[in-house]
Amino acid sequence: MLELMDFDRNPNIGIFCKANENIVFVRKGLQKRIRKKIEKALDVKLVEISIANANIIGSILAINSKGAIVTDFVDEESSEILEKQGLNVFAIQDNLNATGNNVLVNDYGALVHPDIKKSNIKKMEDVLDVPVYQGTIAGLKTVGMAAVVTNKGLLCHPKVEEKEREQLESIFDVEVMIGTVNHGVPLIGSGLVANSKGAIIGSLTTGIELNRIEEALGFI
Repeated sequence: MLELMDFDRNPNIGIFCKANENIVFVRKGLQKRIRKKIEKALDVKLVEISIANANIIGSILAINSKGAIVTDFVDEESSEILEKQGLNVFAIQDNLNATGNNVLVNDYGALVHPDIKKSNIKKMEDVLDVPVYQGTIAGLKTVGMAAVVTNKGLLCHPKVEEKEREQLESIFDVEVMIGTVNHGVPLIGSGLVANSKGAIIGSLTTGIELNRIEEALGFI
């Protein structure tokens, strides 16, 4: 199921929430009707969270079905919330700690910012239970914002290079398509949150963009 929405008139919904196959973590304070729409569209349990008093959940959290990589300034309460949902948790010790922006992951693999410390790669592999690779998308190092991947498909920045596309298909074991959100924004992760069952999409997204999202993520 696809659902167009905004959070308090902000269509950049990917900055404020993050989902896997079973759970969606959202910033606190969303209206009840919006929370219900999110749960229904993604067919998941919704959990409100504020990581170190920050609402930008989508930018500082990366998850798949096994684990969560979170910014190193995560507070103990937030770590416990993540663990209670059955996730292994790794608070990354790195200058590049906006993990939602810097990590793209599904249940088959992960691509991360090429400058993340090598010492963190093995820890991320253990927590997410997938192989982790370093790379770019369209030359961008913030791979978590340059694309959205589920276990069924991947939609990425329209300027992705062929070599990058081949790497993405190899890592995530899904077909790669290009597109935009919110009327031409190429940073897919800013306006799209998805799993294999559904997606929530920024309210400025056009019909043509919606068709591409449906096709890329296997909803048609």
